[in-house]
Formats: sequence, C-alpha cells, structure tokens
Amino acid sequence: MPELPIDDEQAPLYTLGQVADMLRVQQAFLRRLDQHDVISPQRSPGGQRRYSRRDILVVRHVTRMADEGMTLVAIRRILELEDELKRLKEELREARGRLEEPNGPAA
Repeated sequence: MPELPIDDEQAPLYTLGQVADMLRVQQAFLRRLDQHDVISPQRSPGGQRRYSRRDILVVRHVTRMADEGMTLVAIRRILELEDELKRLKEELREARGRLEEPNGPAA
C-alpha cells in the first residue's frame, strides 16, 4: 500500500489556523516565528503557510521556551545548537561504528 501524506511527518498538511488552534497560540505568534526565522513552514501554491507534524512539534517546543521568557533570537539560537548537537552525535555514532568494524582502523 502506498504511503499516505499523513504518514510523512514532513508533509505540509496543516494551516496556520489549525496549528494555532491545536497549540492554543495566536496566529500572530506563528507569523512572528516565521518572520524571525525560528520556524519556516512550507507554502501552498497560493502562498499560505502549511505546517508539517514535525513543524508542530518544533512550535510546541518554541512555545514552551517563550513561556519561560526566552526571546525569539535566543530560541532560534537554541534550535540551531540543538540541530548541531544532533548532527554531531550522529557523526560520532557513525565514527564509532567504523572503528568497531572488523577491518576498521587499529587502535
């Protein structure tokens, strides 16, 4: 059976209004997140913002940080650092895997 768009966490399925209702935030807040490059949802052919399930999780994370008093500039930097940490952990995991291979470099 072919995969449905709803199965893809990156599929841009939700409108600005739907996400605002789901997360109980103002639509203006979501627009500000986009304007400050905190989160950039995809756009429909008509130019409307469309959010994926992954975007919604990030917005929820951002909302929690904003509720704790963090600025959007600080939140954007935290998200960048979290992405970098994730990437570095993946690189470390791959490097460890190569070292553990039977023909890997000798220690």
